Amino acid sequence: MSAGGANEGRERVLGNIRRALHRGPLDEAQQALVNRRLNEHPRGPVPARGQLDAEGRLDLFQQMAEEVSATVDRLDAWTDIPAAVAAYLRKHNMPSALAMAPHPDLTGLQWAWKMPTLVVTEGPAQGHTAVGLSRAFAGVAETGTLVLRSGADSPTTVNFLPDTHIVAVRAEEIAGGFEEVWERLRASLNGRSVPRTVNLITGPSRTADIEQTLQLGAHGPRKLHILVVTNDDGG
Repeated sequence: MSAGGANEGRERVLGNIRRALHRGPLDEAQQALVNRRLNEHPRGPVPARGQLDAEGRLDLFQQMAEEVSATVDRLDAWTDIPAAVAAYLRKHNMPSALAMAPHPDLTGLQWAWKMPTLVVTEGPAQGHTAVGLSRAFAGVAETGTLVLRSGADSPTTVNFLPDTHIVAVRAEEIAGGFEEVWERLRASLNGRSVPRTVNLITGPSRTADIEQTLQLGAHGPRKLHILVVTNDDGG
């Protein structure tokens, strides 16, 4: 579609919305208000539980994540991740193979040397992939939510296709509320366009559509395991 055609389509859609709301185009004051909101990104109210110190945020994040059936391991160092992944797979009698997002924080962990028994495939997950490992952009203590950006080093398929999803995040990346995460995301762009998707993951996939009975793994992973690295070891 040409630029002109796209603009015409946009105006038709907006015109239909205005007519449904019985409202004409924005006047100068209304347009100024919209522009200010888009440019300044004002924060909404943040609940008290989203305004904790670092230790409080970490404790609340783990509490909220576990309340929605995720599991959490706290690691002392980023370099402990390969051993923690292998231990989790052994504990749950899972295959020693996983699809790993090709994020440099993960690919630089010398998997073949540290855990030679693991078969690690870098890149997107496939339909048969049993375990996926991702690098989170952030966590949200208020709800126990993980925030993952899509991109070449963070394929969205790793987040949703495997039956088990393992996610690594640093403790200092856990924010109190969503407002801080959006500010951090905008600051990280450095003039680049926003990611195609930003996935907010709170616990394993679930539904209660069938007879109001909670079922895990309905639309994605059945298990969510979070590795929180509590010390910044530069890894």
